[in-house]
Amino acid sequence: MWRHIASNALTLFIVILLAVGGVIAWGKAQYSAPGPLETAICLRVKSGSNMTRVSEDLAARGAVSNPTIFRIGVSYSEKADKLKAGSFLVPAGASMAEIAELVTRGGASTCGTEVVYRIGVNRAQVQVRELDPATTRFVEVAAFDPAAGDAPAIYADVRAQGDTRYRVAMAEGTTVWQVVQALEAADFLSGAVGEYPPEGMLAPESYEVKSGESRAVLLARMQKLQADRLDAAWRERAEDLPFETPQEALTLASIVEKETAVADERPVVASVFVNRLRKGMRLQTDPAVIYGVTDGKGNLGRGLRQSELRRETPYNTYVVTGLPPTPIANPGEDAIRAALNPADTDYLFFVADGTGGHAFAATLAEHNRNVAKWRAIEAQQGGN
Repeated sequence: MWRHIASNALTLFIVILLAVGGVIAWGKAQYSAPGPLETAICLRVKSGSNMTRVSEDLAARGAVSNPTIFRIGVSYSEKADKLKAGSFLVPAGASMAEIAELVTRGGASTCGTEVVYRIGVNRAQVQVRELDPATTRFVEVAAFDPAAGDAPAIYADVRAQGDTRYRVAMAEGTTVWQVVQALEAADFLSGAVGEYPPEGMLAPESYEVKSGESRAVLLARMQKLQADRLDAAWRERAEDLPFETPQEALTLASIVEKETAVADERPVVASVFVNRLRKGMRLQTDPAVIYGVTDGKGNLGRGLRQSELRRETPYNTYVVTGLPPTPIANPGEDAIRAALNPADTDYLFFVADGTGGHAFAATLAEHNRNVAKWRAIEAQQGGN
């Protein structure tokens, strides 16, 4: 009898073990299997949250089939106490295991809100953007001029969020004064600027920053990147250039940057100025004259006057021969490389051609014909 009872008990124990093993295997399969989420979502984990809240949020949004299995799986994989605050992009079909990895591995948020502070030649602008999980592209939800003091209410909301990301996007052709003035108006940065960097020595680029980051530190980053770009381009420069120092190359690059926004034209525009320097001709570039008038502080907002074109200043390239004493803007990497590796041409002149680009000429007669065409285009545009 006892032998029969023991046999039955053993059988029951084995059945229970098999059942438990089956449940565990099923749970593991559920934890690792593709999830039910049909469209990607942005999951925000607030500071101080826990796995219970996260699992319930995921279940409510259709990202996990069973919040209990999610919590058990997270505990089993020893990730329960590694939850990170932030906004995380959960792709469609993500398994519970993949979601657990997303919310515990740390690092920068992969979705949510970002503030992009754009510093342009004509103005600065703050953009508030939200990531669209379905397309993984940021969509602008608000934009405003920081100098006007008309920030929308949503901006205060995203500033209060601890996981909002920030970028400072600096355009090519801005001056140091413009950049510094814009950074001083950025309320998510801190500290005094201190001494202004030399003109031309800030690299146009998009910079990831943290809320409260020092303005001086950011400017130092910009300056180092520009120095690195200039050094690299200088090492790969063409032979027999009509200037001898990286600083002179930067000055020419800044002129090229201001003369054309067409990427393919930069080496050709650079060749015009290089050819002029080789022949001892004056550069006759309006952007340099404008810099001498404004001292790099803002835009002129009008055409140059004849008196300004005749006035002798270090930047008036209609009066003085050679390069200006300093750069006239912060050139981008392409303009720097164009100045140090100009196209091989015999061009000495160029003028706008009405398409956004320029018509180039090797002789004054050809240039005059190009100028006449441009004048006709201007007259036609003015009559429309």
